[in-house]
Amino acid sequence: MEAIRLIRHCAKYVSDRPQAFKDYTSDDMNVAPEDRVWVRGWFPILFELSCIINRCKLDVRTRGLTVMFEIMKTYGHTYEKHWWQDLFRIVFRIFDNMKLPEQQTEKAEWMTTTCNHALYAICDVFTQYFEALNNVLLDEIFSQLYWCVQQDNEQLARSGTNCLENVVILNGEKFTLEIWDKTCNCMLDIFKTTIPHALLTWRPAGTESEPVLQGDVPDKQLDSLSQKSVELHVRSEDQQSISSVEKISLENRRPSQFSVGSGVYEETNKSRTPAKVQEQKLFAALLIKCVVQLELIQTIDNIVFFPATSKKEDAENLAAAQRDTVDAEVHIETQDQGMYHYLTSQQLFKLLDCLQESHRFAKAFNSSNEQRTALWKAGFKGKSKPNLLKQETSSLACVLRILFRMYTDNNRSDAWEEVQQRLLNVCRDAISYFLTLTSESHREAWTSLLLLFLTKVLKISDDRFKAHASRYYPLLCEIMQFDLIPELRAVLRKFYLRIGNVFKISQPSEQEQGAENTEHSLKALTLEV
Repeated sequence: MEAIRLIRHCAKYVSDRPQAFKDYTSDDMNVAPEDRVWVRGWFPILFELSCIINRCKLDVRTRGLTVMFEIMKTYGHTYEKHWWQDLFRIVFRIFDNMKLPEQQTEKAEWMTTTCNHALYAICDVFTQYFEALNNVLLDEIFSQLYWCVQQDNEQLARSGTNCLENVVILNGEKFTLEIWDKTCNCMLDIFKTTIPHALLTWRPAGTESEPVLQGDVPDKQLDSLSQKSVELHVRSEDQQSISSVEKISLENRRPSQFSVGSGVYEETNKSRTPAKVQEQKLFAALLIKCVVQLELIQTIDNIVFFPATSKKEDAENLAAAQRDTVDAEVHIETQDQGMYHYLTSQQLFKLLDCLQESHRFAKAFNSSNEQRTALWKAGFKGKSKPNLLKQETSSLACVLRILFRMYTDNNRSDAWEEVQQRLLNVCRDAISYFLTLTSESHREAWTSLLLLFLTKVLKISDDRFKAHASRYYPLLCEIMQFDLIPELRAVLRKFYLRIGNVFKISQPSEQEQGAENTEHSLKALTLEV
């Protein structure tokens, strides 16, 4: 610790006396004068701190890491671009697989603490010096974030998606078209490589390894406990940052409870065969992939619309349904702070493809009662059958928000045809799927989603409403057979009343007619004036 303190003083000395290093001559005459302060001053300081980080115990390396990034943030404005390149070659050694501890528990601790700390610090430095670093560092940052979500460590995977969100939200206004393309490709790569396909294909030992069919099999056994889905547990903020591998080893020492990082495995020490241990490691890795999928869905929503905006919109939609004013315009203060306006239509379509693929997978898994039962019996996740309800609903909700936002954006009129076609297909498929659900708890999970869909459709123009209503009308008639909450019934009532008016099969109510006459009178008065 004393050495680290002295290194901090050395950094201040180098900053105060750069000319001393430029004037110093020795046998290293091949170093340009302007680079001597880097080669003889800054680089040795930062390199020694990196050695402390890579070799010392946790408290010392944490302090070393803090001081190293403190020096970068304090004096980085004096660094040249090629100095930054040299510096981050050192920094990224922290994440080098070849240099990580060999013991699983030590490796897990290293990832959860040092790698996690370094990741956030790198993103902070990148944001502070964006103009200098975006051409130098951005590709490496995206590669590092991708690496983080590939490791079997839940905390590091979460941090990877969270840092991606922070980098984009804080710097997105300054991104070029090329940088946005790289950002979308990074999210696409993470999405594709973290879909837990094995959840649908896994079979117990000794059975044929045929994949389970992915048809829409009605699930009659999704009880209220199963609402505590994989995602609801993995997003708990109160959990301890323990890696999946560590959690598996902890099961050897105590009875199993609801577990976040590795699921629940109820076998005793004596019954654990090597095959069972491998199975549990697979389950832990699959659960982390579920975490990443859900985190990335939330990341896209936060990037496009700004954090908490969608949650506020859902609350407003529910309140409007209770007041019977769903056709009123709802404006959330933060909805224009997101990155929506900086993304091209093609980039948004790319994100939509990711979200839809995630939704389809979750829907297939939730519909496969046989496979979920097999996983549950094998000890995957918890005391109720595993499900991906949160992934299923949140991915579709984000799709609807993006498509309806594009649908009403005059600056994207060239994409309206494709947007409308996507909307019609997505909404029709969603309602058709909802009609197949036989579990009340599953239908309840869709309540806010249906409110969102119906509220958005009610706010579009009459011509567009005709196209949508004619596609969904028979399906929405079928929905009436379910025991819906009052708010949903109120919105459906509005929908059917508007069908009557738009398709000229009923006369407007006296109140609506009065409002229309008032509007015409005001227009006439305006013209006379």
